Amino acid sequence: MTATKAIVTSGSGDRAASRGSRDGRGRPGGQGIERRPGWLTYTLLGVFFVAGAYPLYWSFVVGSSDSSALTSTWPPLLPGGRFWQNVGEVFDTVPFWLALGNSIIVATVITVSVVVFSTLAGYAFAKLRFRGREGLMVFVIATLAVPTQLGIIPLFMLMKQFGWTGTLGAVIVPTLVTAFGVFFMRQYLVDVIPDELIEAARVDGASMISTFWHVGVPAARPAMAILGLFTFMTAWTDYLWPLLVAPQNPTLQVALSQLQSARYVDYSVVLAGAVLATLPLLILFVIAGKQLISGIMAGAVKG
Repeated sequence: MTATKAIVTSGSGDRAASRGSRDGRGRPGGQGIERRPGWLTYTLLGVFFVAGAYPLYWSFVVGSSDSSALTSTWPPLLPGGRFWQNVGEVFDTVPFWLALGNSIIVATVITVSVVVFSTLAGYAFAKLRFRGREGLMVFVIATLAVPTQLGIIPLFMLMKQFGWTGTLGAVIVPTLVTAFGVFFMRQYLVDVIPDELIEAARVDGASMISTFWHVGVPAARPAMAILGLFTFMTAWTDYLWPLLVAPQNPTLQVALSQLQSARYVDYSVVLAGAVLATLPLLILFVIAGKQLISGIMAGAVKG
């Protein structure tokens, strides 16, 4: 693919020339002032971090205490010693491991499907020319204005006709692709991939699929990481649709809601279960945080 390499080489030369116009500290012409975050920036970041992390910490504090912690005059600030006891009550009350496995299956399948189909559709809308492209894109965007609740009854009737009620398939199939995912990937790819690069690949004899795989996918990888993280989080925390279509085969959120179905609700046990349900998301964000940050920065400096 000589033409493709020529364009890539040209782009690398331009970036090298741009770097050559900067000094060793990355300042244009060696005359700029190196800007570093001040104390106000770090203070605001610290405040936002504490405000975001406090609800989870408070849930852990109450989840490691007994129910009297909520009625005390001064709310506790330090964890108690009953967390594992409360966790044991969660395991005894609801089918936790079954629900955890169901949530992992549902969230993983939905995430992979949404990322794959949204990337394919977004690439087609952004870089391919075909009849009716603009009208189809408008239709996709228009579906975002339809509330999800309006489609619950027709979807439930459809799943019942298929005989899928009570199965994980009924939870997964309606969300295999989302309009937001298609729109998000289209908006990202429309500017990040030069048309000349695609034309050069086609001139060199690359097929449409090969061009997408070798040109589109590497460019879309940061956006795919962001879309995958948010899709997994949405599928993991979904409650209404799994409750309606598969209450006998529950996901984690549906199972944990059973902790509040008794006449007396022990909120320390409920919050211990909420902490357990949040831990997989925290682990995922720690593992994929680098891709998330690189994707956000790539989108911020794009263009």
